[in-house]
Amino acid sequence: MYPDSFDYHRPESVEEALDMLADNPGAELLAGGHSLLPTMKSGLSSPDSLVDISEVDDLTGIEYGEETITVGAATTYATVVDDDQLWEENTVIAETTHAVGDKQVRNRGTFGGNLAHSDPASDLPAAALAADVTVHVQGPDGERAIPIDDFFHGMYANDIAEDEILTAVEIPRQPDASGAYVKKPSPSSGYALVGVAANLQAEDGTLTDVRIAANGVMDHGVRLGPVEDALTGESVDSLSSEEIEDAAAHAPDDLDEFMVMDDMQASPEFRLQLLKVYTEDAVEAALDSL
Repeated sequence: MYPDSFDYHRPESVEEALDMLADNPGAELLAGGHSLLPTMKSGLSSPDSLVDISEVDDLTGIEYGEETITVGAATTYATVVDDDQLWEENTVIAETTHAVGDKQVRNRGTFGGNLAHSDPASDLPAAALAADVTVHVQGPDGERAIPIDDFFHGMYANDIAEDEILTAVEIPRQPDASGAYVKKPSPSSGYALVGVAANLQAEDGTLTDVRIAANGVMDHGVRLGPVEDALTGESVDSLSSEEIEDAAAHAPDDLDEFMVMDDMQASPEFRLQLLKVYTEDAVEAALDSL
């Protein structure tokens, strides 16, 4: 199918893009296009204007600061995956980005666009929560920094206002942390029926900072607090497989069972069972590299 006709704009700066959004009510942002273009072709979306931010220099690239790594919103997945230093300093982000789509998708799709779209079955929300990233947005009133724990609101919903643009994602530098991401992919789309990201830090052999998150289960990415609590303070060397399994069994404890995703591919009951299994796998994988 072909989309309806639309006006096309290509700004050279974030400020120009914001002006174009203000001058064209109902305009949609275009970066990688993997979320927007299919909905336009199917008729689910029919914006009058597109504002293409894929070539805005300030929105692309990876910069290393003293304590954080800043990834521009329009940076492709492939650029993130190919950054060897990022694999060393935030493994959970690099590994999860590598799990997105295939090479063709990663060559075009954008890191920030993934989070801005907030698809509950996408891979990056879990990794962003596990890595404790900060999302930066800019609008007519200036710039805002949004902690990732406050970012996701629901299905395809987040804290970005209609007149704001996601500009960058700030990732903590954690060379001593160990991260892992595992998922049960949908056989039809490759999106996550359930995906779990684990990010672990230890001091003197004891787990001191445990962040575990999942996508594909609820209408947005969620932290698995009961699992984090069960593992924090445990000895890395003495954790048995049975103890990890027991901790992973707590993954659904804080989740509203009536809000668990239910579709043709998986029932809520099946998703919750998968959640326990993949939480255990993610923790074991992260521990193996700690």
